[in-house]
Amino acid sequence: MEPRVIKTESDYHAALAAIERLLDLNPEVGTEGADALELRTLLVQEYESKQFPTSLPDPITAVRFRMEQQGLAPRDLVPYLGSRSKVSEVLSGKRPLTLAMIRALHTGLRIPANALLQGRHATLKEEEDEIEWSRFPVHEMIERGWIAAKVSDARERAKELMQSFFSPIGAPNAIAARYLKKDHIRSARTMDRHALAAWSARILICAGKGRSAEFKSETVNLKFMRDLAQLSWSAQGPLLAREFLENHGIALIIEPHLSRTFLDGAAMISASGKPVIGLTVRRDRVDNFWFSLMHELAHIALHLSGDSESFFDDLDTSSHHDSREKEADKLAGEALIPNSVWAKSPAKSLRSPEAAQHLAQELKIHPAIVAGRMRHEAKNYRILNQMIGHGEVRRLFSDIQWN
Repeated sequence: MEPRVIKTESDYHAALAAIERLLDLNPEVGTEGADALELRTLLVQEYESKQFPTSLPDPITAVRFRMEQQGLAPRDLVPYLGSRSKVSEVLSGKRPLTLAMIRALHTGLRIPANALLQGRHATLKEEEDEIEWSRFPVHEMIERGWIAAKVSDARERAKELMQSFFSPIGAPNAIAARYLKKDHIRSARTMDRHALAAWSARILICAGKGRSAEFKSETVNLKFMRDLAQLSWSAQGPLLAREFLENHGIALIIEPHLSRTFLDGAAMISASGKPVIGLTVRRDRVDNFWFSLMHELAHIALHLSGDSESFFDDLDTSSHHDSREKEADKLAGEALIPNSVWAKSPAKSLRSPEAAQHLAQELKIHPAIVAGRMRHEAKNYRILNQMIGHGEVRRLFSDIQWN
């Protein structure tokens, strides 16, 4: 619907919804989408100034209010605003919010778009210098074959090369800004967000090249996950899992992590609305592959939706302080080995290869999965080391350039 003067409350809410949709699209400056966003913003501001001029906070007040609500320090805004200096300038009122900042704050901290847009009578200009292109790991990406260029060009041509890299999945500046924002990250170590953004884009680019079936939101449930787990019995299990998921509209992409990301897996939504799982096979073990896969599937079943954040997981880190990670761990464990079966199995107490084999046969899953559970429960990672499938996953994906 074309923008028009707002006369009623219904018109007002429709305009706000349109602004939300346009912000999600992250239109490039100078495009029809950016012009529409600017016009709708001005129309909303004009209506608000007449109807309730003092009811909405200015953008900085809205940001500070959310910081107070969530116990955030200024340094916590760096992923949304770009750097410590920019955070300082924004909070002091010396720097206006750009479109990229508004998008990141709205999506990441759920600050209402209409509050962030208050007082913006100038053009909503997304400044290209907000994205620090040289901080992307261009050198490593060239060496991996993700970017066709000379390593010597990495620094001088960083912006050009990264914009070209991001372009298959959308407007480069918008995609870069989207994946530099703070998503749901499970890790006790600080991840390099530029490397994480590049890896995320790589996963989505690869997923876009495949041909998966239509995805139905009710597909992933406990039965689906248990049926998938039984494919682990085969030595070709990981390949069978990829095919099984593809036939149900879910892309499974295997791609080693980039330096300083400490990543096991991720769950994301593609531009087409289909779920995408990325696995790094950081630990080349059968037990780790299947738990990582089930954990990301659990996020799809429990937490991921069309407008939600992505999930990035370092599974060496405890889920103790994160309710969603605890839920994903619980569902993944239940899908692989039901607690009711585990409670009655000799494997719970014997810690022997024979007990692991017996339970694996009962559940029709790979013995490595049972051995992994036994090691985890015992908090003893020296036992059953010969059963967890060392070196049996990466070799199946011979087309991948392993580190």
